[in-house]
Amino acid sequence: EQHKELFCRSFIDSHLKYEPEQLPWPELDGLALERLQAIPFWKQALYTERKAGEMVSAFAKEVSDPLIQDAIALQGREESRHARLIQFLIDRYNIQISDLPPINIPQNIDTAFKNFGFEECLDSFFAFGLFDIARQSNYFPEALFAIFDPILDEEARHIVFFVNWFTYEQIHRGRGFNGLRSLSTLRHYKNALWGLVKTFGGSQEDKQKGFTATSASTFMDDLTAKLFFSTCLEANTRRMKVFEPQLLRPQLIPMLSKVAFNCLKFLPGR
Repeated sequence: EQHKELFCRSFIDSHLKYEPEQLPWPELDGLALERLQAIPFWKQALYTERKAGEMVSAFAKEVSDPLIQDAIALQGREESRHARLIQFLIDRYNIQISDLPPINIPQNIDTAFKNFGFEECLDSFFAFGLFDIARQSNYFPEALFAIFDPILDEEARHIVFFVNWFTYEQIHRGRGFNGLRSLSTLRHYKNALWGLVKTFGGSQEDKQKGFTATSASTFMDDLTAKLFFSTCLEANTRRMKVFEPQLLRPQLIPMLSKVAFNCLKFLPGR
């Protein structure tokens, strides 16, 4: 119960109040505007956030614990606000996208929420690194990075809340033994990783879905795998260290990335 209070209260108390339309959006023209308009993932990002907002909000209504319900409902509102922010960006900077497909909420909402949580753990890790790569290369004006930096902090809050909630739920379902929780975690991560595999080898539509993993080279011409992994690891460490030491953090993707980085150090060339 102390753990539940900690991961719920810390999530609720760290909520930022802002409206996307009132943020200090910079004026863009020339190369900066062309770069922003040319990024291919805005449609998928908007669709993902809209679907997340509806799905997470729907799941919150199924939760019986009042405190956990409040926290998950708050996450749903934050996901919907992310969608509003991306829509405002698209409108303000005249980014052309095609119509979004309809959003269908899965009937098995519990499984959908868990799969989404592990997908966020995977995608956010790469998003942290992608953001830093773009920032270090001065790909956009700093004013635009300043708007999105707190958004990535919100994503960090989401995945930390999720892994603590997931562990809490597993223990309450009689899966207190760490091996059982690990098997369940791996099963959900398998679904997220399979989506990433399809991204790299699939159609253009699949590649847009995996935008944080496939778009890194857009922001730096001489980007190498070693630099990509090292930046992701450094960015993840920085965003994770602000949370209470007693809270769990996502571990599998950073661990695999560290293994990949250490292996790459012994390989010649790019």
